[in-house]
Amino acid sequence: MSRYSIHDFVQSTQQQDKGEGLFELETPRILEINLNNQIWAKTGAMISYRGNIKFEREGILEHGIGKMFKKALTGEGTSLMKATGNGKLYLADQGKKISVLHLQGDSIFVNGNDLLAFEPSISWDIKLMRRVAGMLSGGLFNVRLEGTGMVAITSHYEPLTLLVTPDNPVFTDPNATVAWSGTLQPEFVTDISFKTFLGRGSGESIQMKFSGNGFVVVQPFEEVYYSQQS
Repeated sequence: MSRYSIHDFVQSTQQQDKGEGLFELETPRILEINLNNQIWAKTGAMISYRGNIKFEREGILEHGIGKMFKKALTGEGTSLMKATGNGKLYLADQGKKISVLHLQGDSIFVNGNDLLAFEPSISWDIKLMRRVAGMLSGGLFNVRLEGTGMVAITSHYEPLTLLVTPDNPVFTDPNATVAWSGTLQPEFVTDISFKTFLGRGSGESIQMKFSGNGFVVVQPFEEVYYSQQS
């Protein structure tokens, strides 16, 4: 009986070249990067590679002293590693679902915890959410990405994108918010009446309010952020 044989398992799960270019979704939760130069990725996201690839942790002054200070202030920060060389690199992050975006002169904000990888051609900057830093465990920060190139983001389960229009703002839970278009600047609002239902330690519900024209990406999961500062 050949059913469930090792051969069947290998055939059904083996890596396949799909010819999709630099970023290729090998599975919904594993990103293949056909590396021929350099890529930035979340530290610790490498699960496998083949070829001649060198990994370096982001230098403390690699992106300028301004970003270094911002990372120190955020506590957790977006810890990046640089992968350089030629080969196939496989990335994943705690089994989260991966979405690949090709920016073409666009800009997008991504929750720092949900940024998996991006091309060096993409410019980026850390944006602090000071309004909620003392209210959520470990604070909250995001990364603004802009330019032309590939970006991979992650979400717990399937993401949902909500369109924002001037006459129809969108409110989200910060812990469930993955990304939003660069055209939007969220406001932070509180609702004391929600505290009974949510049981927040701060005694109030913090919500993000998005107004204008653009989109917001949310996930069916509330992430809890912990500061890595000692």
